[in-house]
Amino acid sequence: MQQSNRTLLGMLTWLTLWFSHTTSAAPEIPGESLHGPLAFVGATVHPISGPTVENATVVISRKGRIQAVGREIVIPPQAKQLNLVGKHVYPGLLDAHSNIGLVEINRVRASVDSAETGNINPNTKSWVAVNPDSEMIPVTRSNGVLLALSAPSGGLISGKSAVMQLDGWTFEDMTLRSSIGMHVQWPNMLPVINWTTEETASEQIEERDEQLEILRQTFERARAYQQARTADRANSVFDIRWEAMIPVLEQKIPLIVSANDVQQIQSAVGFSTKQNVRLIIYGGYDALQCAELLKKHDIPVIIAGIYRLPRRRHDNYDAPFALPAKLQSAGISFCISSAGRFGASNLRNLPYHAATASAFGLPKEAALKAITLSPAEILGVADRVGSIEKGKDATLIITDGDILETPTHVEAAFIQGREVELNDRHKRLWRKYQEKYRRLGIGN
Repeated sequence: MQQSNRTLLGMLTWLTLWFSHTTSAAPEIPGESLHGPLAFVGATVHPISGPTVENATVVISRKGRIQAVGREIVIPPQAKQLNLVGKHVYPGLLDAHSNIGLVEINRVRASVDSAETGNINPNTKSWVAVNPDSEMIPVTRSNGVLLALSAPSGGLISGKSAVMQLDGWTFEDMTLRSSIGMHVQWPNMLPVINWTTEETASEQIEERDEQLEILRQTFERARAYQQARTADRANSVFDIRWEAMIPVLEQKIPLIVSANDVQQIQSAVGFSTKQNVRLIIYGGYDALQCAELLKKHDIPVIIAGIYRLPRRRHDNYDAPFALPAKLQSAGISFCISSAGRFGASNLRNLPYHAATASAFGLPKEAALKAITLSPAEILGVADRVGSIEKGKDATLIITDGDILETPTHVEAAFIQGREVELNDRHKRLWRKYQEKYRRLGIGN
């Protein structure tokens, strides 16, 4: 028995060492604050909120805010100048829905912290679980994505999300704005009969009705709690779950509902209207079929990735690719997210989602806006990020070409004026194996 215990202890020790090695923290050091003003000179600047300006200057204050943008700009004498002739300056890209910092390796349970147990978790705060040392973060920002909504998942009411800056020592450093929205996983409205489920149609319908009833009761209890707290705040019983629901009921933050099918979207809109709460649709595959309903209630859509398959056999092959262009034509507010089914490991591909949408009918300027200013507006952070304007955070990227084209390299990145290190695990491995083949004499 004693020998068996020693053997088990040895195995556990080995597994711990192996896991710590394979999931080691990213070694990149967070950027340092500016010591004085900084000026980008001679670049092609893409403000997003206005037309592109060639041979322009961007001045960044010591506090990391944009001080001036344009051609006829007086540069402070103490400013450090960067000659960017031939380069392009864009606002940092913003992914409007992700699990960045919450999931490291999908198949390693200990590295997944994106969901709480239980069905109703409005008090969950995703940002406190974000891992600043995630290897996904440097990889993501290397391709220009400097901001992301880190969202919880699981259950019916998953909790609240935050817009995170992808650089910082702690989650507090990284949090641009917390409590962006309350996330809800809307139940399937129609039964699914295929190899993915063992439940019968009647069982699925019964489960759907139970989930909808749970949502209704949750809001009823939250309103009762809100009324009790308002009537006698000093003596009422404090409940952390219902306290978290009050900003939703007061329309200070929206419900961000995961819904793709037309029936899901219609049900979610009907529920939000009845409950008198704000709503954002995430997913939105069938949003075009609900265009009038979404326009009537001014409900924006976060498209859950362009790289996804048609949901039905009779759909056109390009249905996901052409969705942004069709939503724009219908007058629906939208933005593009890269997350979809691939998660944080492919967040770096955000610009190519927008590029594909552009190839399928969305004007290029609108495609750029869909991954910069539009998500900032939908998520309520456009006063800080999303465009290059005076007074906003200097969260910018410098590229050697069009950010929507795959050959383009991001040569520098700044978050609130702090220059961000653009090394990452992919680049380290590239250098490693380049050296291996050099020593072996391969490829010379």
